Amino acid sequence: MQSLLSRAQGSLVRAQGHVNAATASELETQIHQAVKSEATAVLVDMGQVESLDSAGLMALVSSLTLAQQLNKRLSLCSMPANVQIILEMTQLDQVFEILPSPAAFELA
Repeated sequence: MQSLLSRAQGSLVRAQGHVNAATASELETQIHQAVKSEATAVLVDMGQVESLDSAGLMALVSSLTLAQQLNKRLSLCSMPANVQIILEMTQLDQVFEILPSPAAFELA
């Protein structure tokens, strides 16, 4: 389950649990809604994510692509070690802005 908090300048999406084939579309929909909103920046808090599979990765990449097309900022934060390893193995850690915590995110 995910939650979405919005402000005029930015939105925070909190991903939780297992982000896999069964749940990735829900996360993708929420991130896309945040990106399409009036917010200029979106932060995805990964702190409560237990696991991430290829469907979850695709949801994140799709969301980043949309954000780039709309000239918006999309960042990830609070990455658990097991998820960080997956991003490093796929070299997506070089593509995403990854922050240590929500406090490190300054809305553009």
